[in-house]
Amino acid sequence: MLVSDFDFDLPEELIAQEPPKERGDSRMLLLDRRTGAWRDEAFRHFPEQLRAGDVLVLNDSRVIPARLFGTRTRRADEAEPAPGRIEVLLTEQLDAWEWNALVKPGRKLRAGDGIEFASGADGTSLHAEVIATGERGERTLRFSPVAHFERRLDALGHMPLPPYIHRADRPLDPERYQTVYAARRGSAAAPTAGLHFTPEALAQIRAAGVDICTITLHVGLGTFQPVRVAETAAIRLHSERYEISAVCAERINAARERGGRVVAAGTTTVRTLEHCAILSGDGKLHPHSGSTDIFISPGFPFRAVDALLTNFHLPQSTLLMLVAAFAGRDSILAAYRHAVEAGYRFFSYGDCMFIS
Repeated sequence: MLVSDFDFDLPEELIAQEPPKERGDSRMLLLDRRTGAWRDEAFRHFPEQLRAGDVLVLNDSRVIPARLFGTRTRRADEAEPAPGRIEVLLTEQLDAWEWNALVKPGRKLRAGDGIEFASGADGTSLHAEVIATGERGERTLRFSPVAHFERRLDALGHMPLPPYIHRADRPLDPERYQTVYAARRGSAAAPTAGLHFTPEALAQIRAAGVDICTITLHVGLGTFQPVRVAETAAIRLHSERYEISAVCAERINAARERGGRVVAAGTTTVRTLEHCAILSGDGKLHPHSGSTDIFISPGFPFRAVDALLTNFHLPQSTLLMLVAAFAGRDSILAAYRHAVEAGYRFFSYGDCMFIS
């Protein structure tokens, strides 16, 4: 298939620039993937779409303040002054001190260059060295070991809002660009379907006899990279780290055995569950951790997920291809055309769709 097969007209004003005033105060489009029929709803009625015996699976990854601004330090062998401000987006932690990152302007940063991050307010600082270079601004950084690294990163960093949000981060973003159940640090972007949930909604879901469990997938570089090939068969995603615990695997298997549905909150949850279902080979999920670069597009045989809560995605994106694989390309594009006409808000801070 061609990447252009997943295009649609999206007015820029429908890309949400702010979260709703109250968490969970979002619209929700219900889509029946068997018939292609849709219906307008509100997310506050999402618990009513679940059934006793279902299991709702959430991604508990926590977004780190991964966007840093620093200054290149002068090398010992150069006479000219270092360039101005350097912007760094940390995308994946490799070990205690090494990270993959996107760097701007990347063309002036070579292996061996240093970057100083400092706060004039309280003197908090970090220093990193470029130890490897990649394409399109990708770099591997090694931070100088310091006490309380995470605390310093929290003080110096900014929330990594997506590039289609055309504003600087604001005081509300550290709370609202984070799910209420975020627990494990490591993502460079939020698992955005989870942003709609409130503690009250989760309590209502549990009270209805629906089990809830969490997996972890740390959202990394791939979410920021546009598709640069013409055919979907040529798409290669960056690897992202994941984990499914024994407890969550057992609860998902138990739901299946009692006839309940596995309801995934978000494409990151889908990718994790389907990757592990392929690994298991016996129709059940098993505890596992590692990295996945699974790419899901039409024709993919789903093994683990029965229903999906997801936000509205951008044209020609791999996320749109995933939901098209789940519900059918024609049905998804028809539903998206309705969402555009009805003024739904798109992407991270936008509205959502429940596909069952």
